[in-house]
Amino acid sequence: MDATLKGAPSSIFYPRVMNLGSRIRQAWVVSKPASRSRARLRSDSASDVDAQAEAERKRLDSEAREAMKVVAEQSQADDRPGAWKWQIRKRVWDLLEAEDIARMPRPVHHRIPNFQGAELAADKLRKMPVFEDAKCVKVNPDTPQKPVRYMTLRGMKKLLVPQPRLRTGFFSMLDPVSMNDRDMREAVTQTGFRKFGKPLGLDAKLKVDLIVIGSVAVDPKTGARLGKGEGFAELEYGMLRFMGAIDDSTLIVTTVHDKQLVDEIQADKLLIHDVPVDVICTPTQVIFTNTTIPKPTGIYWDRLSPEKLNQIRILQQLKRQIENETGVALTLGPSERLPPTAQRVNQRTSGR
Repeated sequence: MDATLKGAPSSIFYPRVMNLGSRIRQAWVVSKPASRSRARLRSDSASDVDAQAEAERKRLDSEAREAMKVVAEQSQADDRPGAWKWQIRKRVWDLLEAEDIARMPRPVHHRIPNFQGAELAADKLRKMPVFEDAKCVKVNPDTPQKPVRYMTLRGMKKLLVPQPRLRTGFFSMLDPVSMNDRDMREAVTQTGFRKFGKPLGLDAKLKVDLIVIGSVAVDPKTGARLGKGEGFAELEYGMLRFMGAIDDSTLIVTTVHDKQLVDEIQADKLLIHDVPVDVICTPTQVIFTNTTIPKPTGIYWDRLSPEKLNQIRILQQLKRQIENETGVALTLGPSERLPPTAQRVNQRTSGR
């Protein structure tokens, strides 16, 4: 070695090696955060989409509740045939709020009301043989039935949930096989339906062993039930009957608070499409109604207004399918005047 270079720093002898190592370290330092940033961007983007979808759902739900409030007020003011139903609903909603039985989201008016003890009511159902034996359970998407949806997945049963108000589609199927407990808790939420659910079409082949629906009020002696007044439980039931997924023997269960049990629902004034319940689970008891009220056998198109049909794309698709297969045009029911907020929702979605 040249004597003039003795004692010189090693970086002088290995400048290329040192520079290469430096470049590698710099590339690693830069690329790792960059990859993490890209992952965060993808995650943030997905979160933004979910947040936007959830915000839109809440906005539309709020408008729908306001629309039903108008319907309720007009029905009672005009003394329409269904006004007595709204009187019962209002009394139950008022009672749940006044006695602080109601739980979030509040106020519970114009909702399937969430209530104190919803988990206890769900646990009553969990212990029933009809639930234990079920392989596929259809549960409504409302908050008080969230514990039922969770215990369905925990029981390794397939969960069938309708799209809220059938707004964006039909049903979603959630299979717990690949889910852990954290996934299951998320899957039973509105956001989770989109993330974990498999959208189903009208041609899906499935068998539903048990139906769980929410109620505003229910008569334990007759099984007569009132929902929040929009008719979606009836439409969902009718479509499942059309698909052959259920039949007259498929049990219908509702979970409610004891204060939602009433005796003034006039069974003889119920409409042909109104869905009765076979079993009522409350936080304190299980009631078998032994209902004699006939269950709907499908969708009664002559009771469906053109305006209502225009709001639900899956029904429009089903109507076209039936008409194409039979060559006969289905007759709809009389026109109805939609509340102002419902009309605004319809105008925004009609061009999609």
